[in-house]
Amino acid sequence: MMNVTLRQLQVFVAVSDTLHFTRAADSLHLSQSSVSTQIRELEECLGFRLFDRHTRMLRLTEAGSEILPLARKAVADLESVIGSSAQIKTLRRGRVSMAVASVQAALVVPRVVREFTDANPGIKVVIHDVPQDVVLTMVRAGEVDFGLGTASGSRHDLGVRRLWGEVFVAVLPPGHPLTRQPRLTWRDLQDAPVIGPSSDNPVREQLDFALAREGISLSRLYEVSLPLTMVGMVEGGLGIGVMTISIAKVAQALDLVLRPVTAPTIEREVSLLFHPDRSLSPAAQTLCDLIHARRAELAPREGEPVRRAVAMG
Repeated sequence: MMNVTLRQLQVFVAVSDTLHFTRAADSLHLSQSSVSTQIRELEECLGFRLFDRHTRMLRLTEAGSEILPLARKAVADLESVIGSSAQIKTLRRGRVSMAVASVQAALVVPRVVREFTDANPGIKVVIHDVPQDVVLTMVRAGEVDFGLGTASGSRHDLGVRRLWGEVFVAVLPPGHPLTRQPRLTWRDLQDAPVIGPSSDNPVREQLDFALAREGISLSRLYEVSLPLTMVGMVEGGLGIGVMTISIAKVAQALDLVLRPVTAPTIEREVSLLFHPDRSLSPAAQTLCDLIHARRAELAPREGEPVRRAVAMG
């Protein structure tokens, strides 16, 4: 079995270009004996002579002439691979794809992606803004490098790197009777027309699991996939939204009222999510590390939006 090396092919091309061992050795910063050895070993691997050697002259054999274009291409291809890998390793080029739950994609990710791309302009970042359950599906299928969202409480088949917690709040239309209360309990919402995510949503799974331990269950009048739709339905007077504090900016822009919900206070976890059997590229790992390092700045400020909403109410 042939064991041809990149160095042997580089030496063969250099000697072919110069037709001189010494000049080829100088161009490659090798000794003449090393060049001669590389050519001899390559000839032994191939099973034929590449050069006819005379006292003052060196010329390619017919077989050597036929091999030369292939050797040039192989050397160019391998050097391209090595060059590309160096660029990827040093973040001069590459691509990162991430699946992000829609609210985080709109309100969290842009800040950190801008910092990352400013520092690494050769890296293209692709953001898939999708519902929570689709984040998990894309990460599990290997369709993205990583995800940003909430892991399912009932399955543990993903790598999870926790970032922050977000408390649940009630989103109410102005003038709703419950806005008269500075804070609500979950039992206040048991008979209310609640708008929330569908049953396969991991955020809902976390909430329902926590409520079940308290003997509480919510009946969703409407189930939808995207938080923006839930907010729109609250504004349209269809019910009360049960969401996390991350929606505060959007809800308050529509003059809706937020109320904290307690007894108990419940959080959903926002995490970086990984396929357990896939390694991250240097670029993807760098972006993940940056998101984790900036987590305190990226997390929604849990108390302030609710306090403003209480004052407005």
